[in-house]
Amino acid sequence: MKDLRIEWNPSKERIEEANVTAFIRKYNLKSEDELNRKSITDPEWFWKSFLETIDWHWHSPPTKILDESSGKPWTKWFVNSRTNFVYNCLDKWVERGYGNRTALVFESEEGDVKRYSYAQLLSEVKKLSEVLTSKGIKSGDRVGIHLPLIPEVAISLLAVARIGAIAVPLFSGFGSGAISTRLKDSEAKLVITADGLMRRGKPIPMKPVLDEALRDVPSVEHVIVVKRTGIQVPIGSKDAWYHDEIAKISTLSDEIPIFDGETPFMLIYTSGTTGKPKATVHVHTGFPIKAAQDMYFLFDVGPGKTIYWVTDIGWMMGPWLILGALILGATIFMFDGSPDYPTPDRLWKMVDTHGINVLGITPTLIRALIPQGEEYPRKYSMKSLIAIGSTGEPWNPDPWRWTMEHVGKNRVPIINYSGGTEISGGILGCYPTKPLKPCSFNTAVPGVDADVWDENGNPVVGEPGYLVIRNHNPGMTRGFWQSPERYIQTYWARWENIWEHGDLVMKDEDGFWFILGRADDTLKVAGKRVGPAEVESIIVEHPAVKE
Repeated sequence: MKDLRIEWNPSKERIEEANVTAFIRKYNLKSEDELNRKSITDPEWFWKSFLETIDWHWHSPPTKILDESSGKPWTKWFVNSRTNFVYNCLDKWVERGYGNRTALVFESEEGDVKRYSYAQLLSEVKKLSEVLTSKGIKSGDRVGIHLPLIPEVAISLLAVARIGAIAVPLFSGFGSGAISTRLKDSEAKLVITADGLMRRGKPIPMKPVLDEALRDVPSVEHVIVVKRTGIQVPIGSKDAWYHDEIAKISTLSDEIPIFDGETPFMLIYTSGTTGKPKATVHVHTGFPIKAAQDMYFLFDVGPGKTIYWVTDIGWMMGPWLILGALILGATIFMFDGSPDYPTPDRLWKMVDTHGINVLGITPTLIRALIPQGEEYPRKYSMKSLIAIGSTGEPWNPDPWRWTMEHVGKNRVPIINYSGGTEISGGILGCYPTKPLKPCSFNTAVPGVDADVWDENGNPVVGEPGYLVIRNHNPGMTRGFWQSPERYIQTYWARWENIWEHGDLVMKDEDGFWFILGRADDTLKVAGKRVGPAEVESIIVEHPAVKE
């Protein structure tokens, strides 16, 4: 990593069009570096200014931006505020005359396309909210969401949060054991699932997997089933078809419940690398605001922009995609099939067909697509793209360069983005207004005071160290569900008032960051640390190695 050089520079036009440029000018700042410094030294100014910029609506504004009186790990944000983030996703836009703006576009693996305006999506969310209420779901109840990336997954997440319940997203590909563990731990009362999902032209059952999981989860009283594939699945006494339940709703209320900003709305489970899965608790003024902030500054998302991320609701990037885009008034694109089926150009074709502006992928996906041939991305101009997002794992230089050349056409930045479920988004990222080295991050995300420390807690440059955060931000989990001690032990125990994220990173002399892998996966030989990404990069350079 030390020998890498800058290989992409933003054009003057790109800098002029960037959201971060507009923000810097609005608040008379000199540079991105000054923005980062001020976001850390004056968090009250930063978060207030950002929320004013995106026109966040408070039903009652906070009396204070943050309160650390219970200790840094238990910081409260937007104290005494009253809000409902779903209002900021949907109702606000409709009330202000933007109901006809496209909120969501869905393409199925079979090629069918559905479009939802903001008004239509709001109507569907209201209907499902009524259904949930009719099933006895109330504020604080947990609701599992076990769906592929179809419109109903966004509707479900928003409907659950709208009524004050707590969503429990589950990977669509989970086995029964993983589902059972999470639903039992959260004591979910209801689960929304699908009959199945489509993969490479074949329906894969989901409902039977959930049925098996529920044998050991007595708390679940109701299951609502979306008919996605049409395959026959057992429907028992607890079960109801989604479309039948929606059809029963004849009237919709314009009223929306309002909550304290610290009200939980989601539990996302993260297993880390060892032990029992941990449920990170996220609140109305936490995850949604952090997701929107990262999209705004790093990806230039806003009205008129379409963002698609190859993801799943069980990975934090699923909720991140839905909430961040809608809060910013943008368009979500969803696809629930294989990105190289029925032909290897499926992903690139969708970019052109739907005018996708931000395409989010993983390095693993790129490495899987490279052997199919560069002729497939070459067929498409992908001129709509303004950014390629990447998260989930470290890059290797060769796949990064392939993506830059054949997908980005050497015009579009690769916005490397890393943080986690516990953070609601990024710790490290890339401004589209600054140069890039292969595999690098060119900034810490605004609002995040990140650093690299050695084993003794000393900052280091040019050598591997531990990724730490010296401050708190709204996106940080409010703890683990019913396990406060484990939360402290996992992130705050090593150094006082310092969040240790668990990644091994390096920051070079030019200020570029590189993630080298998980710290607990690192080899230490003769006093030197070597991360998995460094070993992997050497291996994948060999022509005989595909993945």
